[in-house]
Amino acid sequence: MQRVITYIDGFNLYFGLKQAGFKRYYWLDVAALGQQLLKPGQTLVATHYFTARIRDNGRNVADQKRQNDYLEALAVQGVRCQFGHYLEKVRECRACHATWPDYEEKMTDVNIAIQLMTDAFDDAFDTALVISGDSDLVTPIRRVRERFANKRVIVAFPPRRHSKALKQTANGHLAIGEDKLRASQLPEHIAKPDGFVLHRPASWS
Repeated sequence: MQRVITYIDGFNLYFGLKQAGFKRYYWLDVAALGQQLLKPGQTLVATHYFTARIRDNGRNVADQKRQNDYLEALAVQGVRCQFGHYLEKVRECRACHATWPDYEEKMTDVNIAIQLMTDAFDDAFDTALVISGDSDLVTPIRRVRERFANKRVIVAFPPRRHSKALKQTANGHLAIGEDKLRASQLPEHIAKPDGFVLHRPASWS
């Protein structure tokens, strides 16, 4: 069997779903999604999910809880989560020159690149399935293909996310359809090992 590892760019996937109006699919089982995208003769050996925890701004407690519940649900399913961070930036209105703090997510592409290269050197996969439309991943994908001619890297684009550069760099590409999202939802209620039950957020139904 050909070994496959999935690498998911959490924010790229989330904003693709958001732009497509697919809020009902936010409670996404990314490991199951990886299984949905396998070809005959392939087996999924690991799923890595890359994101950053929402920073507290005093007005987003509900957002933080939804994200934390989701990340805990993924962990119960065996998904390996890796976290970047937010960098505070000052934005300025061009018209009135008023300023306000804003936050930019950092390190996801770096973390994906490091994990991808590490797994390639450790011979942990035969095919890497990268779920993202971020062209910043072109270089690590190219390096894996250059150094490991026997390994394949396939890019799966989230809804409303595409990159010509990624298409040209990877061994192959595909678009994730709504049917795959619908078939890859987490259970409505998930019990953690300590008995605490996580629930699908009502606003994600």
